[in-house]
Amino acid sequence: MSLDSVRAFLARKAPDIAIIDQGASTATVSEAAQALGVEPGQIAKTLSIRIGDAVMLIVARGDARLDNRKTKDILGGRPRMLGAEDVEALTGHPVGGVCPFGLATPLPVYCDISLKDFGEVYPAAGSRTSSVRLTPDRLAELVDATWVDVCSLPVEAV
Repeated sequence: MSLDSVRAFLARKAPDIAIIDQGASTATVSEAAQALGVEPGQIAKTLSIRIGDAVMLIVARGDARLDNRKTKDILGGRPRMLGAEDVEALTGHPVGGVCPFGLATPLPVYCDISLKDFGEVYPAAGSRTSSVRLTPDRLAELVDATWVDVCSLPVEAV
């Protein structure tokens, strides 16, 4: 169902983007990077968070960490990660396959500026073995995302 909703979303909004099914788990950043043959930073991970009563998605480079102070300053509160059941109920995607495409519930999407460090990034595509390849700007455009600076990079990536 989840992969199907992503397939339908892309068919409608971006028929030129192909879903890549690695046939191996891409549920974690390190698994996805290894399966795709890219560095972990190029994996576009989607975080499902709650700030107060608002639920939103933040898409960031794979090796970035959500910065509580930046998030509070920019989005108005301390972020809380959603539990797996809430994530799947709201997005329609299983943890490990969460992406901002083909969502079960319309949610605001934010793209962290850390994604712009790469010409192409690889977000999941609704399942634990699938992803897509696209530019950060195209990703943000497809999901009407707002660009924000809410993550910190690992010291070696700076």
